[in-house]
Formats: sequence, structure tokens, C-alpha cells
Amino acid sequence: MKPVIGITCYAEPARFTVWETTAALLPWDYVRHVERAGGQPVILPPAGDPGELVGRLDGLIVAGGGDIDPGRYGSAQHPRTGYIRDFRDDAEFSLVKAALATRLPILGICRGLQVLNVALGGTLVQHLPDVCGTDRHSPAPGVYGRVPVRLSQPLQRLYGTGEITPAHYHHQAVDKLAPGLTTIARADDGTIEAVMLDETVWAVQWHPEADEEAPVFGSFVLRAGFRPAGRGR
Repeated sequence: MKPVIGITCYAEPARFTVWETTAALLPWDYVRHVERAGGQPVILPPAGDPGELVGRLDGLIVAGGGDIDPGRYGSAQHPRTGYIRDFRDDAEFSLVKAALATRLPILGICRGLQVLNVALGGTLVQHLPDVCGTDRHSPAPGVYGRVPVRLSQPLQRLYGTGEITPAHYHHQAVDKLAPGLTTIARADDGTIEAVMLDETVWAVQWHPEADEEAPVFGSFVLRAGFRPAGRGR
């Protein structure tokens, strides 16, 4: 049986075919990469108590999205912090805490890294241009930036190189790293771009789903498939 990979999603106003309504939605590239890596993707909307679902999953991807309410890490809201969705924060923090408690494999992507960091007690830079003096991590609405990232192990082994230039679209990033997390990649301006808790929990700040080759998906689905205590095993 294919590993069942839950992927968190947005709940936003959307237009499709003849409809304009609020929709639970996710960029198809997430689904495509999980399927190509051999997993069975399942979209998890931010409703109810999705934390109760972790026993039915082999892995959890916490996807990109809007900003986390800064009150969750004890900060006042920056003028540029936006697209806060309290119901999504509630759902994803519930999911991540339940997944950590059961050692479910986790892959955080962009916002997903930030959720992981805050859930474990870390804080965020609310607007990166205030710190690094440039908007190249998120150059324009709907436009990815390409910023060089220096990799440490185990990402060096995974990518077969010490530096990549992936797609970025984030104006926030880790400030105080949560206890237990280890930095495994940084941008050339020092921004933390990937972290790990252990071999089962990784997160990247860039958007691997935006590129054709995304080895983090293959590695994650493989780990989920061999999880000793996985669903039905």
C-alpha cells in the first residue's frame, strides 16, 4: 500500500469554472510531487480537529500559506504581517503537535517550517527586508525569487551538492530557533532556510514544489513508507 501523505491546505475565496466561492485549495504541484514520489496524497482542510487524523497517516506535509498570528510567539503584529487565518493556525498547530507526539514523519514547507518552529517554542522575523535589507526572498506578488542556499548534511547528501538556488516566496523566517531544532541550510544572507528535529522531521523555507526536481519529496515519502509504527503496520 502506498504511504498516505496528508497535506494541509488553504481555505480562501477562489474562482473556478463558473463558480466564485470559498474553497479548500492547494497548489497542484504538492499533489504531483507526492504522487510522483510514490505516496498517496490526501488534502487536509483546516476544519474540525485534524490532529485526530494522525493515526491514519504515514506522513504529514505542512504546506505554505499566510502568516502565523504573532501572538502565538509573544509578539505584536508588524504592519506587513498579513493573511492571518486563526482557524488555519488552530488546525495546523493541532496537527503538528499530534504528529510530534506520535513521531509521525513531517515535512514543513515555507509556512510549514514557521509553524514547526513556533510550535516548538521559537519565534519569527515578521518582515525579512527589515533585517536583510532586500525583498529578494519575495520579490513581487506571485513571483518567486531565486536566492542561493548553502546546505549542510543531510541535505548535501540528498541534493549531491553544497549549494542550490531554489524558489523562494517568503517575507518571514526563523528568528529564535526552537529548542531541539538544528539548522541544515542558510541563504547567503544568513536567513535560516531549512531545519530538522530528527531523521523524521524536516522543514524547508523555500518552495521545492515549484521546481521539477525536488528530492525532499522523494526522501520524505520514503521515510513515511518505512515508518515502523505507521498506519496499518
